[in-house]
Amino acid sequence: MRGAFITFAAVVRKELLQATRDRRMVFMLLVAPLIQIIVFGFAANLSFEHADTVLVDQDKTAESRAFRDELAAEGTFRVSEVESVAEAQAEVVAGRAQLAVVLPHGFGRRLNAGEHVQIQALMDGSDPARGVQAGYAIEAYAATRAPPTMPAVGVPHLILVPRLLYNPGLKGRIFMVPGTAASILIVITTIVTAMGLTRERETGTLEQLLVTPIEPMVLMVGKIVPYAIFGLIDATFILVVGNILFDVPMRGPLLLAFTGVGLYLVTTLGTGLVISTLARTQQQALMAGFFFLLPAILLSGFMTPVDAMPAWIRPLTYVNPMRWFLEIWRTVLLRGGRFADVLPQLGALSVIAAAVMAIATVRFRRSLG
Repeated sequence: MRGAFITFAAVVRKELLQATRDRRMVFMLLVAPLIQIIVFGFAANLSFEHADTVLVDQDKTAESRAFRDELAAEGTFRVSEVESVAEAQAEVVAGRAQLAVVLPHGFGRRLNAGEHVQIQALMDGSDPARGVQAGYAIEAYAATRAPPTMPAVGVPHLILVPRLLYNPGLKGRIFMVPGTAASILIVITTIVTAMGLTRERETGTLEQLLVTPIEPMVLMVGKIVPYAIFGLIDATFILVVGNILFDVPMRGPLLLAFTGVGLYLVTTLGTGLVISTLARTQQQALMAGFFFLLPAILLSGFMTPVDAMPAWIRPLTYVNPMRWFLEIWRTVLLRGGRFADVLPQLGALSVIAAAVMAIATVRFRRSLG
């Protein structure tokens, strides 16, 4: 019994020494979880606050301006004003607003007469949870608040007329499928690419290729193109299955949706290459891949809206390719957005793709010696 314990202790000691000898492994085992819990704890905010809201004031009276000012001061809504309902709906289509509020002609006159006033609220149903939260928040505000200019004899009834855009049935799958697609593509491209190249380095296959007259750039591109093809096939499968089984709409141009896929794959494949040059073993590559995957999902807006995250965390989302890909797919597929609606997202994704591939190229050349 004592001999078995001594053997057991020796094995444990050997594994501990082996794990702690490698600084990369120590980082993955101890530092990475600490970073993740701090970021996740702050980023995972499901409360409804600071929602981007556009307001159409068709009345242009002191009462309507007072309503706008108090709505903005309330803290739940981040209010900007547009001139027409069409402009307001365009802001929702582009994803720049989650809610549009329309104050009708005669708003002030009816309030002063003590009449009921109907307020139209256009909510983005492509995110069902967020859409419902927006509806509850504006309805609660309309039912309990009144601007200072309103008559003191009781609060007039402000009646909310809600309208859910793009997803009237509030189907959660419509919202989840684009996020699931982004997660699947990261696994297929980033993690599998990193592990595949690391495996070749472990088995010596990569060294055998180096003695051939293949140029490093040709070798690098040849290594990642198959995974890019698989990624495009998977994206097509996801679109078809999502449309047939889960009624996910395809309201915008598919070419634009696949442009987003292409740029996204460049970033994920480039990240896989970078990981493969840093990792010495497949185990390290796998752990590094998941270290990249988890923050990418949480900081993308897939589960938690970006505007609900603390101000100091939001800049981290700017360099997250998954955020921009999700915004492109949701805008194009769910809301029927066009090129102008996703131009900022395409631009951001292009810059990230160029930067990641530049780093990957330099790292890959150095790893080849």
